[in-house]
Amino acid sequence: MTFPHIIKSDGTRVPFDPARLEQSLRRAGAQPHTAERIAQEVTSIVHEGASSKDVYRRAFALLRKEARPVAARYALRRALLDLGPSGHPFEDFVSRLYAEEGWQVETRKIIRGKCVPHEVDFYASHPGKGEYLAAELKYHNDPGYKTDLKVALYVKSRFDDIFACDPAVRACPIDRGLLVTNTKFTSEAIQYAECAGVELLGWSYPNGASLLDRMQHSRVYPITALTSLSGAAKKLLIDRHVLTVDEIAENAAVLAPLHLSPEAVGDIRAEALGMLELPHVPAA
Repeated sequence: MTFPHIIKSDGTRVPFDPARLEQSLRRAGAQPHTAERIAQEVTSIVHEGASSKDVYRRAFALLRKEARPVAARYALRRALLDLGPSGHPFEDFVSRLYAEEGWQVETRKIIRGKCVPHEVDFYASHPGKGEYLAAELKYHNDPGYKTDLKVALYVKSRFDDIFACDPAVRACPIDRGLLVTNTKFTSEAIQYAECAGVELLGWSYPNGASLLDRMQHSRVYPITALTSLSGAAKKLLIDRHVLTVDEIAENAAVLAPLHLSPEAVGDIRAEALGMLELPHVPAA
């Protein structure tokens, strides 16, 4: 069977793939029969030249009717985009993710290299592993934007200067340097990073240990994924440094600034708890 072409967020045209849509729905936590039915319904209305955003919106709307926690997890990529417009909430979110994995984290730290000082977005130490790492974070509001080769080159030069510090003059403070983004990397950036020894962490890279994989393993999700919160409510909570779903699930008091009814608070926390209880479904 021949399927129509859809336009991805980066402008490329690709054949619509119902199986891939069904897989993404199942990975979000949808039951097999639900994922199959939604994929079939979306397939029946997809037309030549439709955007991937339109496909996502239709699948999300159908999934939300079935189970809000599953729809929230299906929306994780867009939820990261909604943490903006500045990159600071994303930096703080990544810090929460690493802290959940046992790291002690600082953000926006000045580290002296051999030649000049550098402000790193993220600095972390792990007592159990005896490791120290720093990361440059690149946050994007556009889902089609990919972190490219020139960014990887720039980050490599910064970390090279930090790695080159003279231990006789001062302690060399990091063992590893990472480039982290909420979207994707270009193939050139990945090729260079793998050759030059730059660690990358992005939405879908590296396979099996991507940002999405680690969010699901740690159960650390941005509050912007919750479908029962309005956009204004999400912004207010982010401004008050409430960033993750588990904070809402564990403490209803963080919702107090929203002045909601007890019923609304109950709905939000039920969605948050349901999202945290969904099992991790690895990519096929």
